[in-house]
Amino acid sequence: MMEREDFTFYDLRRREKSKSIELLFPGWVEGEERVAIFCPHDDDGILGPGYLLQAIPLFGGEVHVVIFCNGSGGYSVIEHKNIITALRARETVLAYAHLGVKEERIHRLDYDDYSVWPFLGWKLPGGEEGTFRKILPLLRRLKITRVLVPNGYREHLDHYATFLVGAFDTPQVGDPVMADWGIAKGIKSVLQYAVWSDFSPEDTLLEKDALNVRANRALCAPREAEEKINLAMSEFKTQAQIIAGLLEQRKERNMEKGMIEVYLSFDPRPRCEYDKYVRRIQEIESKEEK
Repeated sequence: MMEREDFTFYDLRRREKSKSIELLFPGWVEGEERVAIFCPHDDDGILGPGYLLQAIPLFGGEVHVVIFCNGSGGYSVIEHKNIITALRARETVLAYAHLGVKEERIHRLDYDDYSVWPFLGWKLPGGEEGTFRKILPLLRRLKITRVLVPNGYREHLDHYATFLVGAFDTPQVGDPVMADWGIAKGIKSVLQYAVWSDFSPEDTLLEKDALNVRANRALCAPREAEEKINLAMSEFKTQAQIIAGLLEQRKERNMEKGMIEVYLSFDPRPRCEYDKYVRRIQEIESKEEK
């Protein structure tokens, strides 16, 4: 059985490590944290942050999985076309059960595959209500404190759209708006996870690190965590052909002491700091005076 001591956390920019999950989630308060994993598709929450998903309960946190798409485009045989969403929903419950996530903590938004993008926002041109109407009340009701979002750089369109929801809607959760949608309380931090592609080089450029080291956080998990991932993914029988390549790529995560998972910590609402602009303008004014 895994214990919290089996996990090691890394700050890749500062080249530091810790046995505390606080390195990924600053200000972590054991027993009071509820983490929402935004999943474009049902299996992404396992393939991307599957180790962290298993670590969170060991550090006194609660995991909720928010699945945006219903799997309607994920059929590999024609016979599954009209029943794929029901099959995927059943497979999802079985898969996450292997990782300790109860069915009542799986929240499905039921957008069709390849179709999240047109639903971004609140009120849509056709009169429908978009993702904002679902996400804001849900996160407030569940009292979510942290959010994991998929990589928004050169992945699947549903991944990009889900990333945008995570990056732009989560800051609104703590804003004093939509008072009838639940009690406003801010999300403490947001992490990106990767499934297919590497992260944007933006953070690397800003921090002047090696351009190929784009994640800024990581964890090392025991091999037992990977065994549970494989067991969970075996439940997605309808996806066997689709995910075969991804499962093969997971071998690259192996290192001597365990298996690694990488993340990009970012601030979805960075404050504009004016000191640097004041100094620059003062320099210009000083030259003018001379």
